[in-house]
Amino acid sequence: MNVLRAKTAGFCMGVGLALKKLDSALARGESRKISTLGPLIHNPQVLATYEAKGVVCVEDISALGAEDCVVIRAHGIPRDRESVLRQSGAYVVDATCPKVKKAQLAIARATQNGAALLLFGEADHPEVRGLISYAQGPACVIGANDDLCHLPIPMDKGLVLASQTTQDREAFLNLERKAANLHPQLVVLSTICDATRQRQEEARSIAQKVDIMVVVGGRQSGNTRRLADVVAACGIETVLVETADELDEKKFQQKACVGLTAGASTPKSLIDMAEARLAAIA
Repeated sequence: MNVLRAKTAGFCMGVGLALKKLDSALARGESRKISTLGPLIHNPQVLATYEAKGVVCVEDISALGAEDCVVIRAHGIPRDRESVLRQSGAYVVDATCPKVKKAQLAIARATQNGAALLLFGEADHPEVRGLISYAQGPACVIGANDDLCHLPIPMDKGLVLASQTTQDREAFLNLERKAANLHPQLVVLSTICDATRQRQEEARSIAQKVDIMVVVGGRQSGNTRRLADVVAACGIETVLVETADELDEKKFQQKACVGLTAGASTPKSLIDMAEARLAAIA
């Protein structure tokens, strides 16, 4: 079977940088315990590799010792939580994705006069919790299908529209059009990462040329799930797997060509194995 693999599949810059910082902490060979505050990235196979190297994932800052080295996750953390962390005495390595950090600071600047924030994203996602914490006025998280007319939007102050960095750009543009009709002082922040846009555009292009599409990545990864949603919206059968072992050969036996892409936290080795498994199907 022919496999059409996306060139943009795999680690984005932010994930690669976060792992490089964790690798550097391990390479220093310090006696202090190395921890991450929450999962560094959303890929269980990568996290298991680092767990085997002694890296501990903690959720509670109180679980950290004063001499520990703690790495802030690529998604970033809420502003108040970072303040507590830096006062804890632990040695802090900030592995927040630069694109996420840029979005955090842009939100802080745009709302400094009390403007309301509408943030397009998943309310329970760690990146979103961090972004919201930088708002200096009222804020709420919205989804693609939310009715903006029923949101408590203050009309006497400015309104800022921003997005989780890994959201669907087309859906965000649609929300922008709706919000522009509601508020005369709308400010739109371009916070969707270019890597996300490029992955989604390439996935859409590949979907037009194949019989079925495979997306490889962690099921907890928001950008991976959205990549699968973007492809499925093209009307193509879409399969989301974490590893090649999850591929059901029967599903592909009547297909002549399969598209292959992966989320931004998926290592090349997992994509390679999925490609080899698909190519071997008669």
